[in-house]
Amino acid sequence: MNRREVLTAGVTLMAASTLARGAESPAPLILRRIPSSGEELPVIGLGTSGPFEVDASQERRAPLRQVLTDFFAAGARLIDTSPMYSTAEGVLGDLLTPEMHAKAFLATKVWTRGESAGIEQMTRSAQLLKTQRLDLIQVHNLLDLDVHLKTLRAWKEAGKVRYLGVTHYTVGAHAELARVMEREKLDFVQFNYSPLTRDAEQRLLPLARDRGIAVLVNRPFEDGALFKKVGGRPLPPWAAEIGAASWGQLALKFIAAEPAVTCIIPATGKVEHLQDNLEGGRGLLPGARQREAIAREFA
Repeated sequence: MNRREVLTAGVTLMAASTLARGAESPAPLILRRIPSSGEELPVIGLGTSGPFEVDASQERRAPLRQVLTDFFAAGARLIDTSPMYSTAEGVLGDLLTPEMHAKAFLATKVWTRGESAGIEQMTRSAQLLKTQRLDLIQVHNLLDLDVHLKTLRAWKEAGKVRYLGVTHYTVGAHAELARVMEREKLDFVQFNYSPLTRDAEQRLLPLARDRGIAVLVNRPFEDGALFKKVGGRPLPPWAAEIGAASWGQLALKFIAAEPAVTCIIPATGKVEHLQDNLEGGRGLLPGARQREAIAREFA
């Protein structure tokens, strides 16, 4: 069972929730502070790997334009992309309107070797995204870390980027990521975390809290593995206690309940999935016992 089927199974519960709220506007997205600056970000962001890797056809881009329209209308801000995601940076740059640019927090990455190659890649990213100053550039997978951090610190001093950080997406890299977090002054760190893969709780999340590093969470749905785990099962009745009307919302609320998490970046090109994701960043969040119950549901 894929996410669309799992989401469809929760439509009745979502409709009931909507009726219970009546004509009320959706609750605002939960906000989290970036420790190094105090700037606030909504806890739900948007990833671009996969869905935004499309060609120039109107057929492929029209749904993405609607996703962006609804994303910003909801008050969300952070969009994560990368030069490694084929056409994603260019597609995003083409679709962002001036009004969207004024609201957006654009995060991209550098993933190459050598100072000049890194500068060229990051300069190209800014051009594709149609911005003079990027909000966040992350050294992806820690590749040539010292070289790129030196450049990024110079760029930050010059006002060409607002924040710098590092990323990885596998549990096997967590030990090295922790060592980098301990020795470097970083604004952001990005890593994988979900109810199914909780390794980040052992070292990375406590370290981010202690060092004052904002956390971006990638792979919150384990590339769809979470939805395969629950199959066609109905949500547990207690999910309604925290306002979760789908399995996706339950997973996102589990992640958002971790105080060190600043923003979760599920990738999507579907409006129905975006709206479901946004609901995961609103309202009540689970307490410690509820989080353990959520994890057991996905086990």
